[in-house]
Amino acid sequence: MKLKLGISTCPNDTFMFDALLHNKIDTQGLSFDLFMADVEELNKRALNKSLDITKLSYHAYSYVSDNYLLLDAGSALGYKNGPLLISKHKVYADEIDSLKIAIPGKLTTANLLLSIAYPKAQNKIEYLFSDIEDVVLSNECDAGLIIHENRFTYQQKGLKKIIDLGKYWEQTTKYPIPLGAIAVNRELPVDIQKKINCVLRKSIEYAFENPKSSYDFIRQYAQEMEQDVMYKHIKLYVNNFSIDLGHDGKQAINELFSKAQELNVIPKINKQIFINK
Repeated sequence: MKLKLGISTCPNDTFMFDALLHNKIDTQGLSFDLFMADVEELNKRALNKSLDITKLSYHAYSYVSDNYLLLDAGSALGYKNGPLLISKHKVYADEIDSLKIAIPGKLTTANLLLSIAYPKAQNKIEYLFSDIEDVVLSNECDAGLIIHENRFTYQQKGLKKIIDLGKYWEQTTKYPIPLGAIAVNRELPVDIQKKINCVLRKSIEYAFENPKSSYDFIRQYAQEMEQDVMYKHIKLYVNNFSIDLGHDGKQAINELFSKAQELNVIPKINKQIFINK
């Protein structure tokens, strides 16, 4: 069975999906028509229900929960890996509401966390995540919300951290921060949903057991990234929660949606959101 699969070009996704896509594990009769893009592009595609399986932000998932279920495998969820709000100059917490802020997309979990922490900060402009540091440096925006590998590079460019929104979340809730998920179309047969989850879990386990095996695939889409940053990125976003969300992971996701719904930042989710294992 061939399925339309969307993943990002980020090292954590190419690391996790390499074995599944390149016949390094048994895919149990499944094959994949691959589409790769920035996560915000994937978020927008999920709104159109154009992919059978897709990476997307947990924020975006709240808008497509009627059409997709969350897999237990493949999530970017953990501690000390949340988005950072940065600027050229020192900014105090009580000044954040008035800033012009560059964000990596309205549907990103980064923007959701910013909306939970600072609901009155409404002057936001969308940019490609990799452009945000330069936007701040050029004074086009007062501050930038950075994700992915930029958390390893912003200080080298003379930028300063205003707040670590992942740390804010952890201190507020005591839960890990849910960032990105892998979701499957609800209309797929239940046995296929389970098979996808199983195959992806095995792909991630293979990647952990053979960490250099995925190097060529990762490097292909991270050509401008230094190798140590590439592997720091993977270490930050791929962990035991990526293999299986478990009780704590699911509780963290439910807490994220609950807090966002209380603030009317996301729509009400009325359906079961996790696949049946």
